[in-house]
Amino acid sequence: MNSSRFSSTTWPGVISSGLIMAVVMGALFALISQAKDLSITVIWTDPYLRHVTAFSFKQALYSTLLSVIPAIAIAYAFSRRQFIGRALVLKLFAMTLVLPVLIAVFGLLAIYGKGGIISQWMQHFGLPAPNIYGLSGILLAHVFLNLPLSVRLLLQSLESIPIEHHQLAAHLGITGWSKFRFVAWPRLKQQLPHVVGLVFMLCFTSFAVIMSLGGGPKATTIELAIYQALRYDFDLATGAILALWQIVLCSGLVLLSHYFSQPIAIESGQNKVQPQFENGTLAKWWDGLWIGASLLLVIPPFVAVIVAGLNHEFWHLLQQAELWQAIKNSLTIASCASVIAFVFAVAIILTSRYWRLSSRLWSANTIEMLGTIILLTPGLVLSTGIFLLLRNYTDAYGAAFWVVTLVNALMALPYIIKTLSQPMLHVAQQYNQLCCSLNMSG
Repeated sequence: MNSSRFSSTTWPGVISSGLIMAVVMGALFALISQAKDLSITVIWTDPYLRHVTAFSFKQALYSTLLSVIPAIAIAYAFSRRQFIGRALVLKLFAMTLVLPVLIAVFGLLAIYGKGGIISQWMQHFGLPAPNIYGLSGILLAHVFLNLPLSVRLLLQSLESIPIEHHQLAAHLGITGWSKFRFVAWPRLKQQLPHVVGLVFMLCFTSFAVIMSLGGGPKATTIELAIYQALRYDFDLATGAILALWQIVLCSGLVLLSHYFSQPIAIESGQNKVQPQFENGTLAKWWDGLWIGASLLLVIPPFVAVIVAGLNHEFWHLLQQAELWQAIKNSLTIASCASVIAFVFAVAIILTSRYWRLSSRLWSANTIEMLGTIILLTPGLVLSTGIFLLLRNYTDAYGAAFWVVTLVNALMALPYIIKTLSQPMLHVAQQYNQLCCSLNMSG
C-alpha cells in the first residue's frame, strides 16, 4: 500500500473523534462537577448495584447469543436464495432499526402479551399463557430488534464474497457444510466481532425495553438505575458513578471485540451480488426453515401495530396540526442529524482505513472505538450533562433543537461506522493496486 496516497485523509477523522470525545467528556464532567459525595466504592459495596450489574451482563449476553447465532444461519440462507419479496423482507428488517422501541413493545404485546393472539390460542386449548414480562420478555424484544440488524450486517459480508470463490467451489465440488466452512465462514468471522460487540452494547444499554417489560426491581439494568437516580431521586452522584461504571465495562467489551476482529485480505474480483443456489432438497428446506422463522418473528408485530393504528381515530389524527408540526420537527432533526453523523462517520472510517492499511491496527481500533463511544454513554446522562454545561454559558432551552440534533447524530454514528467500515476497507484493498498503476489518489 502506498500510504502517502491516503495521508490527507487522517486529520478529518482525528478532528471528528476529538469533537465527539469533547462532547461526551464535557457532559460527564458537567454532571460530576454538580455531584457531591462522589464515592466509586458504592459500586461493589451496595448489593443492589451489584445485582444490577450482574443482571445487565446476564440479559445482554443471552440477548446477544439469541440474536447473533440464528442470524448466521438466516443470513447464509438469504445469501443462497432468491424469492419474490426478498428485497422487501430485507427492507422490513431495516425497519426494526428505526422503529420506536415502545411501538415495537406494543406490537410484541399484541402477539405474545396476556391478551395477545398467542395467549388467546393457548387458552383456547387449555394451555398456560406465556409470561412476556421479566427476563423472557426482555430477551424476546431484544431478539426482535437486533436479529434483523445482525442478519443485514452479516448478509452484507456474505454478498461481498467474490463470485470467483463460488465458481471455484462449484468447480471443485465443494457444497453444503464444506462450502460454508471454507467460503462463507472466513468472511463471517471477520464481521462477527463487530456485530457481537454492537448487539451486546445495544442490549447492555437498553432502556425502553427494560422499563416496559422488566416487570420489577429484579429485572433492572444499569441504564434503568441511572434513569431512576437522575429522574426520580435527582441523585447526580449515583448517576455519574453508574455512568462511568457502564462506560468502563462497555469499553472493555469494545476493545475485546476489536482484538478478535482481524481483517482478511481482499483480492481483486467481481463482487456482483447474486444468490449462490444450493439446489439440494435438504438445503432448500433448511434455508426455508430459517427464512420462515425470521418472518414469523418480525412480520406479526408489524402487522399488529398497523392494524391497531387503523382505527376510527386515524383520520381525525391526520387532521390535527400538532401531528404535522411534530412530523416537520422530526424530519428536520433527522435530516440535520443524519448529515452530521454521515460526515463524521466517513471521516473516521477514512482515517481508520488508512491506519489499517498502514498496519497501525491499534490506532485504527482506537479511533473507531471513539466513534462508537456514544453506545457506552447513557443518553440521559449525555443530555443532562449537556444541559448543565450549556446553562452556564447560554440559554439551554433556546439551544434545545441543536442539542437534540447533536445527540441524535451521535446516536447514529455507531451504526454508520459498523455498516460502512468493512465495505470501505474492502474497496481500498481490492482497488488499491489499480489506483497505484493509474496514479490515482485522493
